[in-house]
Amino acid sequence: MGLVSGLLLLPLAPVRGTAWIADHLLQEARRQAHDPRAVQARLAALNRALDEGTVDEAAFEREEERLLTLLERRSRTNGPTTTTNPARRRHV
Repeated sequence: MGLVSGLLLLPLAPVRGTAWIADHLLQEARRQAHDPRAVQARLAALNRALDEGTVDEAAFEREEERLLTLLERRSRTNGPTTTTNPARRRHV
């Protein structure tokens, strides 16, 4: 970057810095959201919510399918996880 373009783009530095921070925060949030241990913890919490009656069967099925899909997609892209696969628990 030349001196003139550096001076002309100087007012945009805060915007570029904010965009950089936002991008890094988004990457970290995605990494944490797709961490197999976090997904398994959400599955366990979902099962507890079903047992306690705070979530109905249809909502349980939808969320369980979404979380299991996340785990499956993660294992396909990164190989097998180091943690055990969650046991699918069906309530009848």
